[in-house]
Amino acid sequence: MTSAEAAAGAFRTLHGTEPCGVWSAPGRVNLIGEHTDYNDGFVLPFALPHRLAAAGSPRDDKVLTLATLGSDGRIQQADPVRIPDLCPGEPDGWAAYPAGVAWVLREHGIDGGADLVIAGDVPTGAGLSSSAAIECAVALALLGLAGHGDPDRARRAEIARWAQRAENEFVGVPTGVLDQTASLCCVEGHVLFLDVRSGESEQVPFDAEGAGLRVLVIDTRVKHAHGESGYGERRRGTERAAELLGVEALREVTGDGLSSALGTLPAELAPLVRHVVTENDRVVEVARLLREGRMADIGPVLDASHVSMRDDYRISCPELDLAVDSAREAGALGARMTGGGFGGSAIALVRDTDQQAVENAVNAAFEQAGYRKPRLFTAVPSAGAGQDRP
Repeated sequence: MTSAEAAAGAFRTLHGTEPCGVWSAPGRVNLIGEHTDYNDGFVLPFALPHRLAAAGSPRDDKVLTLATLGSDGRIQQADPVRIPDLCPGEPDGWAAYPAGVAWVLREHGIDGGADLVIAGDVPTGAGLSSSAAIECAVALALLGLAGHGDPDRARRAEIARWAQRAENEFVGVPTGVLDQTASLCCVEGHVLFLDVRSGESEQVPFDAEGAGLRVLVIDTRVKHAHGESGYGERRRGTERAAELLGVEALREVTGDGLSSALGTLPAELAPLVRHVVTENDRVVEVARLLREGRMADIGPVLDASHVSMRDDYRISCPELDLAVDSAREAGALGARMTGGGFGGSAIALVRDTDQQAVENAVNAAFEQAGYRKPRLFTAVPSAGAGQDRP
């Protein structure tokens, strides 16, 4: 059963009628480019086949009802809210993400209310952007129920900014715009090379299977939460560093000027800057290699990214390091943690012929360390958000 079918079925169960429409949005894997988005840098994500769907029908009383279908088959309902009364911090929990989107859309004249039921299979807390998938599916649902058609590319980029604002200002999580843009703007069979500062993007072909390769996702099952202090501390640190360097964002610091920049900064900020500047260079390098059809050659760049996140940005954890190290030792061409850090998932670029050996090695390493068994699956670049059924 697809996420759209599950959401529609739950809507029928709860409301006794068919929804007027179903919209869904994917989670994402970031191939490379971590913590560069809020520094106006470069990112290179692709959409997962895993999706979250919002089935809905409009209301004319400005009330928003929210429900979600759990993995146990139970429907959980949030308290109804009036869209004109929404304010940051209430509701909280999972309902804050869709409510935050309604709060932002209210400023753009979308406030008629809706009944929404959400269902899907993007793992939560795995660093695969389940929160952005909810936000983007709900944004398209509320727009669609208000009579707006399928948004074009420019409109999708704008909606991504709205969804980011919902997460930043309503939920209180200081993320960049990578996740929402990936969920809305990625296309099947490609990675999205995005210049966050200019908004310019390029769909770069990414056919791992055609090259005899796979992107293996290793969900460590260590839950992370961007609202916790570590993520915000890193962001504030980079903003402070940019201020001290006299630049609007660390995007303006180039590799050639990195050494001199680092020499002027407090010791605690220098590693953060080094990661952002070198990570931007790595994104550009991976995009270049993919354009040249040299997919296998991106492995060492992925490795270097993980080392930078582990040692300079300090956002890894023992489980992520074990996933990366055991995958490499078993034959992966390259591996790195993906997402905001402090838990979540790693990715490994593996040959078809080595995939099973890598999976076996990772599972064995986790068992020996006494960690919970990881969740492993291969990721294929998939379609971005859209309407599944009228």
